[in-house]
Amino acid sequence: MIDWPRRTAPPHAVPNRPRPADQADAPGRAEQVLRRLEWTVLKRLDGALQGDWRTLMRGAGLDLADLREYQLHDDVRHIDWNVTARLRQPHVRVFSEDREMAAWFLLDLSPSVDFGSGAQSKRQVSAEFVAVVARLLTRHGNRVGALLYGADVEAVIPARASRQHVLHLLHRMLARPQPVPAGPGGATRLSDLLRAGAQAIRRRSTVFVVSDFISEPGWDRPLAQLALRHDVVAVRLLDPLERELPDLGLVTLRDAETGEHLLVDTHDGAFRRRFAAAAARREAALHAALARAGVDALELATDGDLAGAIVRFTDLRRQRARLAAGAGLPTHLRTPA
Repeated sequence: MIDWPRRTAPPHAVPNRPRPADQADAPGRAEQVLRRLEWTVLKRLDGALQGDWRTLMRGAGLDLADLREYQLHDDVRHIDWNVTARLRQPHVRVFSEDREMAAWFLLDLSPSVDFGSGAQSKRQVSAEFVAVVARLLTRHGNRVGALLYGADVEAVIPARASRQHVLHLLHRMLARPQPVPAGPGGATRLSDLLRAGAQAIRRRSTVFVVSDFISEPGWDRPLAQLALRHDVVAVRLLDPLERELPDLGLVTLRDAETGEHLLVDTHDGAFRRRFAAAAARREAALHAALARAGVDALELATDGDLAGAIVRFTDLRRQRARLAAGAGLPTHLRTPA
C-alpha cells in the first residue's frame, strides 16, 4: 500500500488524524453525514431501484413453506422438477417471507484504508457505503450489524434495526483514531476478520466484506467458507493512484501498513509502466480469488459515484438471478436467443 503525499498540501501539513475535539463531536458529525446521504444518495437510490432494495440481499428472507400443483399463471421458475417427475404432475414451490432479514458488515479499518489521493479516503467511502446500505435496509425493518477490524478484530456491533443504530455504527467508524503503522510484519490479516465473522454470524445473512483487500495471503479460503453459509458481497475499496502512477518526479512513498519509506523516480516512464503492470497482475489475481470464492464484487473508488455504483451492482445481481433461473429450466421452456 502506498501512502501518497498530497501535491496540494502545504509544507507544514501534518497527518490527518482526529483531534480529541473531533472525536468528541463525532456523534454530531455522524448525524450530519447521515442526513446528507439521506437527502442525496438515498433519494437517488429510491428512484433508481424503484423499491427493489431486496436485490441487495439476494437469497435471504425466503423459506420454503409448501408444495402444490401448478396452476395457470404460476411462475415456471418455481416448478420443482424433482417432485414433478416423481408425481407426474407439475408442482411448484411456495415460499414464505422471513421479515427478520439481517445484513452484516465486516469492516476492514486497517492503515491502508485511510489512504486517499483526492478529496476522500477509502475509509470515508467505506463509511458512506455502510451508512447508505444500512439505512436503506433498516427503513424496511431489517437488522444490520458489524465487525470492526484494525490491527485485530476490535468490536462486534450486534444487529439491530433503527436509524439510531445506523448512527451508532457510523459514529464508531468516524470516531476511530487513524491507526499507526505497526512496523515490519504488521500487515493486515483479512483472514482473521473473515473467521471472526463466520463465528459471530450464526443465522444465514447477507454479509458485506468492505476492504481494499490489501492483506497477507490466505484470506480467499475463509471467504469461500463464509460464502457457503451466507450471501457474501465483496466490497472493494480502491484509489486511482493504486493502479497508475502520475509523473511527479522524485517522490517518497510510505507503506501505510508497515511505515517503511521508499524514494522513487516517477518521472521514469519504465518504472511507471512496471508499476502499472504489477497493479494489473494484482487486479487479475484478486478478481480470480473472488470468483473462486463464489462471491459477487462491488468496486468503490475514492473518485467514483456511490449511488451509481450501487445501482449498477443491483442491476447486475438482478440479471444474474434471471440467468440462473432460466438456466435451470428444461430446454423447451427456455427463451430462444
